[in-house]
Amino acid sequence: MPTEVASATTVSWRDDYLKISIIVPAFNEEKLIERSLQSIRTAATSFSKAGWQHEIVVCDNNSSDRTGELARAQGARVVFEPTNQISRARNAGAAAANGQWLIFVDADSFPSAELFAEMAAHIQSGRCIGGGATVTLDESVRWAIGFIWVWNRVSRWQHWMAGSFVFCQARAFRELNGFSQELFVAEEIDFSKRLKELARSRGEQVIILHRHPIETSARKVHLYSWNEHMLFLLRSFCGLGKTFKDPKACAPWYDGRR
Repeated sequence: MPTEVASATTVSWRDDYLKISIIVPAFNEEKLIERSLQSIRTAATSFSKAGWQHEIVVCDNNSSDRTGELARAQGARVVFEPTNQISRARNAGAAAANGQWLIFVDADSFPSAELFAEMAAHIQSGRCIGGGATVTLDESVRWAIGFIWVWNRVSRWQHWMAGSFVFCQARAFRELNGFSQELFVAEEIDFSKRLKELARSRGEQVIILHRHPIETSARKVHLYSWNEHMLFLLRSFCGLGKTFKDPKACAPWYDGRR
């Protein structure tokens, strides 16, 4: 197992002690990291009501701004990943976590207490191995509405998790060796597929929550034009997924535009 996802022994949700680790990968996120962490802390009151403990681990993915400093000021534990890749950042955060369940929330996303409470209910059912949530933008942008509508329906149909919100049993995450470090984007879809296979072998379920979508920033809609987004999708389609393994081809995630 790669060192990025190695960790301490985990226990079942059925034990009296349960700890949730909330992992936030962050690259040059000084504009949104405080708002995201404040939302996470408020949402995590749902775990306190259930008698569960939680921790927040921010992985500073080689930021050149004040991301790490601001995250520490918000009370998060900060770890550092020098290679700029979201898969590595998530895996590094997971390696530092010690909860029996892991939640991955992007640093430009804002979960609600209702979303965390719904997720907690599925954890308590004992039938869920992990899952995600449908997505909504924090502001309405006309051309993006259709894209989000399509994604949410595909997500629920295929049980694909959006990277902005992924949760799973820590032991399952480590059994799968975490997120693929061959991929620079779409790593959450790859992980979704592998988690579904593991769930089937165990008689468990991958759940896509939809009553309380994860709110995420619409900034990429403003920072990148419709043409830029369509060009990326076209290159991805023509490249049969090879684009996902080339960081230079994944500019909206790695060029640092904020």
